[in-house]
Amino acid sequence: MSNWLPSLNALRAFEATARHGSYKKAADELAVTPAAVKQLVAKLEEAMGEPLLNFHGRQMELSKIGAQGYSDLSSAFQQITSAVQRMRDSCESDYLVVTVEPSIASSWLVPRLQSFKKLHPEIDILVDSSMAIVDLERGTADIGIRYGVEENPNLITERLFHESLCAFCSPGLAAGPPAITRLEDLQHAPLLRWDVSGYEWAKTTLKWNFWHNWLAAVGAPHVVPGSGIRYTDYNQAVQAAVAGQGFILGSQPVLRGFIESGLLIDPFNAAARPSVRYDLVTTRLGYNRPKVRKFIDWIVKEAQEASSKSTA
Repeated sequence: MSNWLPSLNALRAFEATARHGSYKKAADELAVTPAAVKQLVAKLEEAMGEPLLNFHGRQMELSKIGAQGYSDLSSAFQQITSAVQRMRDSCESDYLVVTVEPSIASSWLVPRLQSFKKLHPEIDILVDSSMAIVDLERGTADIGIRYGVEENPNLITERLFHESLCAFCSPGLAAGPPAITRLEDLQHAPLLRWDVSGYEWAKTTLKWNFWHNWLAAVGAPHVVPGSGIRYTDYNQAVQAAVAGQGFILGSQPVLRGFIESGLLIDPFNAAARPSVRYDLVTTRLGYNRPKVRKFIDWIVKEAQEASSKSTA
């Protein structure tokens, strides 16, 4: 019995919840649902025979027994992270792991990666295209490219570009019949939707990707959005728009390639400009690694060039 240990997943769920003070934030970090995190913590509490967390309204705090274990658990997971980082650094294959949202991965990042490989052929890149928020401090990725990054004193953030969210469609769909030239025409047009309901963090951060919010932001709150197909994969939604199946809300700088090639157009010349931005983030340790700095220097320059084209 003295060698018994609870599951590692339960310990991780408790440590993340205690650190964030929130099941929701812990769930975002671990890429699971808040209910799953709560269940894991409950199982750990059941195994311990005592509550690990106390609640006063919405305020969460460690119980006496929870406080006894939290500090050592936090240190242990940090040591595991450091060990994994050292293992990765010692690998003969110099992989650079980049975690990035699907919306920007295929439309913006991937088409540009060949230019980075020409500059730095010695660096191999692994692109982790996922909606799940990766904890960079735990060493599962070197760099994150995200929309609406929260401030964190332990991370270094580089601004890539500002957002300009527009309604795009194929030239053929806009031309009709019937022709679509006014925002009011969207009441009868097929509107493609990106379903982010499985990710709690995205419901707030990506709220401008909801048609009713976007219409209100561009001065047309009276317009009732039409129906259309929902996609859990943003790239499929983009391809559907290119194929003339409907309108999609998209970032002008991210979809610049589709716009310049004439595959997508904005027939309304209307844009929402939310305060959230596209940012690159890395740890302070990662920032001092040569391969990470090389990637950051390259991608910031690429973003600046893309932004200058967008405003030209």
